[in-house]
Amino acid sequence: MAQATARHILVDSEAKCEELKKAIEGGQDFAEVAKQHSSCPSGRNGGDLGSFGPGQMVPEFDQAVFNGEVNTVIGPVKTQFGYHLLEVTSRS
Repeated sequence: MAQATARHILVDSEAKCEELKKAIEGGQDFAEVAKQHSSCPSGRNGGDLGSFGPGQMVPEFDQAVFNGEVNTVIGPVKTQFGYHLLEVTSRS
């Protein structure tokens, strides 16, 4: 079964998500941005979600993680929790 490791940043608006994505693409560290801005408890760990398989996350998240490019900032991805920026750090 496929496995992925990923990190994410969760915010409450698409505009904030876009703003943070530009900051990361401009050179800010993903983990630092997650610590400062993510409303998810994983933010304390730089947004690290660890390893998981298909079906363990909400469908929109799964779709992005298992189909998006590895080591690229993906998003905004809207779920019932808010807006996410994702970075898949590995996938097998």
